[in-house]
Order: sequence, then structure tokens, then C-alpha cells
Amino acid sequence: MHRRQLHERASSPPARYLCCSQWSPVSKSAPEAYRAAKRPPAQLPQEQEQARAQTGERRMFKDFEAQTFRLAKWIQIHGVVGGSGPPVLLLHGFPQTHVCWHKVAPELASRFTVVATDLRGYGASSKPEGGENHINYSKRSMALDQVEVMRRLGFNRFRIVGHDRGGRVAHRLALDHPEAVERLVVLDVAPTATMYAGTNHSFAEAYYHWFFLIQPFDLPERLIGANAEYFLRWTLNAWCKVDGAITEEALAAYLRAFQSPGAIHAACEDYRAAATIDLEHDTADERAGRRLSMPLLALWGARGTVAREFDIWQAWRDKSASQVSGEDLYCGHFLPEEAPEETLTQLLHFL
Repeated sequence: MHRRQLHERASSPPARYLCCSQWSPVSKSAPEAYRAAKRPPAQLPQEQEQARAQTGERRMFKDFEAQTFRLAKWIQIHGVVGGSGPPVLLLHGFPQTHVCWHKVAPELASRFTVVATDLRGYGASSKPEGGENHINYSKRSMALDQVEVMRRLGFNRFRIVGHDRGGRVAHRLALDHPEAVERLVVLDVAPTATMYAGTNHSFAEAYYHWFFLIQPFDLPERLIGANAEYFLRWTLNAWCKVDGAITEEALAAYLRAFQSPGAIHAACEDYRAAATIDLEHDTADERAGRRLSMPLLALWGARGTVAREFDIWQAWRDKSASQVSGEDLYCGHFLPEEAPEETLTQLLHFL
């Protein structure tokens, strides 16, 4: 059943929300690595990134174990694992890390084995170069990482919840490995091909980053790298509609993860892949008539751009051969942080 309920509040919210406190521009000179770079600089040593990530994890994921999974082709995927019961894989979006689940993961872990990872290119996971046609950041490659992580943990079949970029990885994973996915949840995202095909002035203005980050190396890398903290804070505040939703501890984790040149380049490659090789894979699926075969739940922020520009439920219904349900929540883009209780209620009911 398609359920869309527009929530009303007795009093009107303020015209502007700041998701993170103490928002102020930070003046920094451009990283030296980008002054005359021919290629993206090397990432921080893997061990150093993992150590920095785990500092905040211990407080936000108290009963979870931090793990690093060493996969084929020099890829390492970092994440946390906790709880017991049927396995659930949580995949974050841009410009965040697995930390975005810190308000919902502990409660989910009371009923499920929860695995929350940093996608390839994000957080403390590996950040390879893009490769030919950005193949190393194709959602197919990123999805295969997650399948392998779950197999390493002994889970050949599991549920997936993906937010933003994580929703795109989850979509590709469910198409390429349908035998592995029992149920699929996507948060504040419509299919990539649908969004590109429906692009208009309003969407392009609100989601300018879709078209900025895909520009050739190293234009976006150089511009973002000149003041990565300002870019991150501005982006989070622009997309968040609930004051204080992103905690200072979570914000600090996002800042640590995003500011290295390798992380900035990886995020750009993620978007470049979406505009190239991912669309090629989507086109091949359409021609072959491939559809999602598992039950799907779509949740979205009623105050966000995606809900304003697209019929999210219908977009996923068009990609599915199974049951699709949908619900809007009174928030912006970051559902797990802006509306954790409502998100958790929906997840527990569906999963």
C-alpha cells in the first residue's frame, strides 16, 4: 500500500534551520597537494584513518565492535557490528559515514545483527583512484564490497537499509545479487536514472552538487579542498531541516573523514561514476527488463528536495516487480538523524 501522509504542526517552524551549531566560515588556504596536482594525492595511512574513526565510534556505538574487512584488490572496508538476530546492513550517504546511524543502530541491534559500514571512498574505508570510466566507484563495485563484507561475517542473505548514496549502492546490490537481499529500504532517494531524466531548473539549482562534483579532475577537488570544512558544514546545513539534529560528536566525525584530499577525490569519483558508468548499467537493466524482486520500503523527508521534485513511491514502483510501500517523514534529507524515532518505527515494522 502506498501511504503518504503530510504532517502538520500546530506552529510554523522557523524559516531557517541550522543542523549544526557554531556554523561559521573557516578560512584556510588550499591544500598544497592541489596547487599543481596531476593526480589525487595518497590517502592517509589506512591504520591512521581507522584509529581516528574508532575514537568517536566507541562512544556512539558502545556495544558494537569496530572491524576492518580486507577484501580483494587492496580494498579495505571499515565498519561496526553489533546485536544479534537476522542481519541488517546499513549504508550511509554523502557527505557522511556509518556514524549517521548512531541514533537508530543501538535499538535495531536489540532485534537484529546490525552491520554499518563506510562505503568505499568514505570514512575509514579505502579510497582508490577512479580507474577507467570511474569503474572503481561504480555502484556495482561498491555493492560487491558490501556483499563480500556480509559473506565474511557468515551472512549470505540479509536486509539492507541505504540512505542517499547508500541507497544507490543498495539498489545496485539488490539488482546484481537478488539472492542475497531479503528486504530493501531506501531513504530519501529516487533511482539515479529517474533523477537525471527528470532534471529541470528547480532540481539543478537545489542539487547543484550533482553537476559540480562530476566535473573533470581536479576542478571540484581543488575548489572544495580550499576550504573543505566550510563546504561540509554548508552542505549539511542546507539539507537538514531540524535544528540540532546532527550532534557535535557526529559532525566532528564527518569533518575528520571528509577533509583529506583522498576523501574529497573519492566523493567526486562516486558522483562521476553515477553520471557515466552507473547510467550505462541502469540502461542495460532496462533493456533486459530487470526489476527489483524483493519487498521495498521507501522513506523520504517531506521537507526535502527529492520529495519536492519527484514522486518517490512511483519511481521505485517503476523499478520493482515486488511490493513497494512508502512513507514521508516530517524532516529534511537526513532521516536517521532528523527523525530517528519515526525512522526506527518504520524500519522495525518493515524489516
